Amino acid sequence: MVFSFLAVSLWKMGGNQTSVTEFLLVGFPLSPRMQLLLFGLFSLLFAFTLLGNGVILGLISLDSRLHTPMYFFLSQLATVDIAYACNTVPQMLVNLLSPAQPISFAGCMTQTFLFLIFALTECLLLMVMSYDRYVAICLPLRYSTIMSWSVCIALAVASWTSGVLLSLVDMVLLLPLPFCGPQKVSHFFCEILAVLKLACVDTHFNEVVVVAVATLGLVGPVSAIVVSYGHIVWAALKIQSAEGRRKAFSTCSSHLCVVGLFYGTAMIIYVGPQHGDPQEQKKYLLLFHSLFNPMLNPLIYSLRNREVKAALRRRLGKGRPS
Repeated sequence: MVFSFLAVSLWKMGGNQTSVTEFLLVGFPLSPRMQLLLFGLFSLLFAFTLLGNGVILGLISLDSRLHTPMYFFLSQLATVDIAYACNTVPQMLVNLLSPAQPISFAGCMTQTFLFLIFALTECLLLMVMSYDRYVAICLPLRYSTIMSWSVCIALAVASWTSGVLLSLVDMVLLLPLPFCGPQKVSHFFCEILAVLKLACVDTHFNEVVVVAVATLGLVGPVSAIVVSYGHIVWAALKIQSAEGRRKAFSTCSSHLCVVGLFYGTAMIIYVGPQHGDPQEQKKYLLLFHSLFNPMLNPLIYSLRNREVKAALRRRLGKGRPS
């Protein structure tokens, strides 16, 4: 993969300064019975994540009625959610069964890099989706012109590209750092702040940059989303009929639920004040972020969206024998 090649190449830049060739992920220090129970539960949730997002992708690609900008961006979100979960959850499941299994230095750096890419890309995609809803409700007569397919593709490419570039800022500063021990990462995957704690030099500047990039990737899009929905609410309130207002708000409710879940946990992790043991709090919040968020997103969109439910019924109906 291109991302893996970039991460390994950057690692070689700082390879002469490190003696650590692998890391051990601490994960969740629990009893063997509890670890086995969590393995079964998390495996089930991971399967639901892949199934739910896979169904969303399948419906959007197969049903021509869903070939609209809104569902194009939803398919991008489902792709990110699948990649996001696949990057962290399998390693966590392996560690629950075999806690002593190491991860190579290059593998750890690649996992960190991919996590940053998918997290930042999802931030930007959610912002783009709010802009799509703003145009649909506030400028309905110009919607097809403003949200043309060329514009939609450009916005999606810009989201992915920006996610990669912002992630590179953190990685270029991380990889040249010397790692001479210890090797235990106090997390269930190679989260960047947990990895920075293992460097043999002062990493205050790196931590400031990580928080700055996270703030840029979170506060900027959140501000744009708030502005978009401010205009949406104002436009919806001016609609005369109650049915029209209900329809306007219903088209945004699913997106707002996803935005609340994603940005709420992310801002607590990287931007909000810390209380108690911040490392342990972040570990469990990131577990929710990596496992539950990608699983809940397709459920929210399918349960609260008439068009997705109708498309699912049509596909199931075609599969039944006459």
